[in-house]
Amino acid sequence: MGKHGISLRKLGRDSAHRWAMLRTMADQLIQHERIETTVPKAKELRRVADKMITLGKEGTLSARRRAAKAILRTDASLIKLFGPLAERYEGRSGGYTRVTQTRIRVGDAAKMAYIEYIDRVGELRPTRSSGKRNSDDDDDNNGKVASSLSATEEEEEEDAGEESEKKKE
Repeated sequence: MGKHGISLRKLGRDSAHRWAMLRTMADQLIQHERIETTVPKAKELRRVADKMITLGKEGTLSARRRAAKAILRTDASLIKLFGPLAERYEGRSGGYTRVTQTRIRVGDAAKMAYIEYIDRVGELRPTRSSGKRNSDDDDDNNGKVASSLSATEEEEEEDAGEESEKKKE
């Protein structure tokens, strides 16, 4: 037997408990924009959270009602989803969340992870500027960053040299 047609993790819960947990976690993720949970829960929550952002970007009354009835529990998260979050991801076509593994929980040795919305202030890891994952492009970008840093340092040295000349006069 294989895993054909099985597209979700059961997380050791029946369907009602699983959906209640995912609804609460999606609501908390929208409110706080980053939460810590176990890796399997974070990966399953990613599916729900990305669908919520897609509804927020749609912005219609029907989408608002679907989000409110199906997933979100509070009016504050509904307002945030259809306001600031929808505006933030207006130009992005997918991949709104990031799962970053963090530690192993002491009590039961479960792998823990942060799930967070990308492109936000204070995120754990900055987003890549280009969609390409070619190592040559990364080397070019790193070189550009290094050269811009050295140019900034040169400007600071010139400014410091000018200030010391003014003091001498």
